[in-house]
Amino acid sequence: MQGVFLDLDTLDCGDLDLSPLHELLPGAVFHPYTDDEQALERIGDAEVVLLNKVQLTEEVIRRAPELRCICMAATGTDNVDLEAAKARGVPVYNVRDYGSQSVGEHAISLMLALVRRLADYHLAVRAGQWSQSRMPFLLDYPIGELYGKRLAIVGHGVLGSTVGRMAECFGMEVMVAERRGVAPREGRVAFEEALKAADVLSLHCPLTPETRNLIGPAEIDLLGPDALLINTARGGLVDAQALAHALREGRLGGAGLDVLDSEPPPADHPLLESGIPNLIVTPHVAWASLRARQTVVRQMASALKAFLNGEDHPHRVV
Repeated sequence: MQGVFLDLDTLDCGDLDLSPLHELLPGAVFHPYTDDEQALERIGDAEVVLLNKVQLTEEVIRRAPELRCICMAATGTDNVDLEAAKARGVPVYNVRDYGSQSVGEHAISLMLALVRRLADYHLAVRAGQWSQSRMPFLLDYPIGELYGKRLAIVGHGVLGSTVGRMAECFGMEVMVAERRGVAPREGRVAFEEALKAADVLSLHCPLTPETRNLIGPAEIDLLGPDALLINTARGGLVDAQALAHALREGRLGGAGLDVLDSEPPPADHPLLESGIPNLIVTPHVAWASLRARQTVVRQMASALKAFLNGEDHPHRVV
């Protein structure tokens, strides 16, 4: 069966064992990267398409002559026209819960880096301030602890609950925020009340029309000038301009972001400007530990094997 992987470089840095896929699709073509406009040409007569971020539109799915299976290297399937795939009887598989440990550790790392002011102290050392100090240490930036702080989690699925368990190991008090505008269920705290009480807010919910700009000026004001905002979910959950202004004006204690509302971001993105205090931005890598990426390969191979054998698989989307 002919196969093609459209954008392997979005998953593999040359450090993965791809043999589970090669064994199932001998002779498959693995492209490092594919522009959306090249998708149909690259698919050609392939029956199985593996991909991560390439857009598979209705036209591409309709015009790919031999297409029989789509296998995603991601959980999100918004870049694939699922209705078009369903109409052609083409099953679509995704991967799930492969990176909860990786994302959880990254979220906690951002909290620690902010509360310990690691970036500020690193830059101070690089600038020679430690070498010029009369004391054997620097105390230019206030150092806090996670112990005893209240963490509010928005989105308590696999990722949010993983972060909560990790945070409890640091002695944090964990609250689960209810969805905005919904009466809190047992064990949850009303959205606005959770923000008011939080020392740290960590986002783990999907981006939907209801959650876009979930954290804007009003929500930042609820958090207050000492709170930290962590976002390892989707950049569009946060109003970027409002967050940049709040950090500059001292209305928020700090922010650690692994995602922005456009990726890759433009060079003039408001959260990439210089001089924003206590802000750490990483380039959407929370998910990307070696172990997590290898798990993606294994899950893709598992789904593909089920398809080839005519068997059901729990990761089938349509």
